[in-house]
Amino acid sequence: MIRLPPLRPFTLSVLAAAGLASPSLQAQSSAEATFAGGCFWCMEPPYDNQPGVSATISGYIGGELENPTYEEISQGGTGHAEVVQIEYDSEQISYEQLLEIFWRNIDPFAVDRQFCDVGDQYRSAIFYHDEVQRELAETSKAEMEARFDREIATQIVPATTFWPAEEYHQDYYQKNPVRYKFYRYSCGRDGRLEEVWGDEAGGPTFE
Repeated sequence: MIRLPPLRPFTLSVLAAAGLASPSLQAQSSAEATFAGGCFWCMEPPYDNQPGVSATISGYIGGELENPTYEEISQGGTGHAEVVQIEYDSEQISYEQLLEIFWRNIDPFAVDRQFCDVGDQYRSAIFYHDEVQRELAETSKAEMEARFDREIATQIVPATTFWPAEEYHQDYYQKNPVRYKFYRYSCGRDGRLEEVWGDEAGGPTFE
């Protein structure tokens, strides 16, 4: 996949407006979820407009190489996967709801690839941050296997060190809408999602 970097500062959303809740309450409801669904450009948009989601950050996880670069990851063999890390308020949106969105934005049957992108760096995976997330992910995967009556290739593995991707990858679909749409169309992502999920492709938007 060829990606041309634009020049624009990387900005993250503010977690919560000051004064709306005490630090202790904010800490209790603040959580992270990490999902691999192929190209991380395409995994940010489904979550950005969801209630309670304060940030979506493209990055790399799952390998041993420290401070990996896109050039290293894109060659494969490092063990890393392209992921989106989601910062969210668990009182506004649940991990189960995030999983519901995740499944409907991937091809759950593809092994070491997603759509036109081939290699273990594009594998689908759920990187859990605690035992609750692991149990919910495994339950959700079992439900998908029952629904389709076939094996699901998506991995469920513990989250390790997360490395944010380079600035130009963050919010790429907003910074470069024409390039993004061309890539997404030429990769056949939406066509395959509709094949697998029908009207549910892309997942719900919760309110």
